[in-house]
Amino acid sequence: MNIKTAISEGVNLLSNNLIKCPGLDSEILLAEVLNKKREFLILNLNEKIEEKNFRIYKDLIKQRSLGKPIAYLTKKKNFWNSEFKICEGVLIPRPDTEILIQETLKIFKNKESANILDIGVGSGCIILSILKEKPCFHGKGIDICTKSINLSTFNASKLGINNRVKFIKTDVDNFCFGKYDLIISNPPYIKSYEIKYLEKDVNCFEPRLALDGGLDGTLKILKIINKAHILLKVNGKLVLEIAYNQKNNVVDLLKKKGFYINKIIKDYAHNDRCIISTKIS
Repeated sequence: MNIKTAISEGVNLLSNNLIKCPGLDSEILLAEVLNKKREFLILNLNEKIEEKNFRIYKDLIKQRSLGKPIAYLTKKKNFWNSEFKICEGVLIPRPDTEILIQETLKIFKNKESANILDIGVGSGCIILSILKEKPCFHGKGIDICTKSINLSTFNASKLGINNRVKFIKTDVDNFCFGKYDLIISNPPYIKSYEIKYLEKDVNCFEPRLALDGGLDGTLKILKIINKAHILLKVNGKLVLEIAYNQKNNVVDLLKKKGFYINKIIKDYAHNDRCIISTKIS
């Protein structure tokens, strides 16, 4: 069995199961098994594969054919400028969430220090990406999921910034520690009844806890806004990721709590994705 044949078999199985990018996924999984870059595969299509490696690859392809996300199979995901360890039970970072990093770095471009709180920290990708870019910033991340706290702690150590961040297992309602220059969050914002209509990769494999925003999708967002009003310093920033159709609702919630709306950012598909606001009272 050579690389070309193995990829071809993977593509056939994934295609038959309506996986969107069968060629790319097959190459990523084989490269992972062989501990090589995808470029190596393309340049060495006739190279033989050991039988044990082919068996491992076939098992991964089978799992992918059932819809299991690539990040859970490879146990890693690139986000912003770093590679993060990922595990099942924790939300997989999305490219659109990088918009939160981009905008935060613009806001704090000239600030030498800041205290940050990330609510619903997941893999740690948001707060750790900011701290890596801003070496004098410090922060905390909270989550109610033990896996998320452990994973974020691991990723902080991997990136060498564990001395500037602390992760705490707690619900946002019960967290009342510190005052912050920035609170940032990618909260659960999908309406409960819409989760079953999501792609199989998400609906069947990613944690509902990280997706379900309640009946209208703003249950957790409202909790975060209420807590941010208490924990933010005056003129502190609240940066929220939202669903494409939540702008008006979230703006109303923010204004009722004394926040000024600075900016609404669209994602790569030109949908509203990020709201930046300031605590003014």
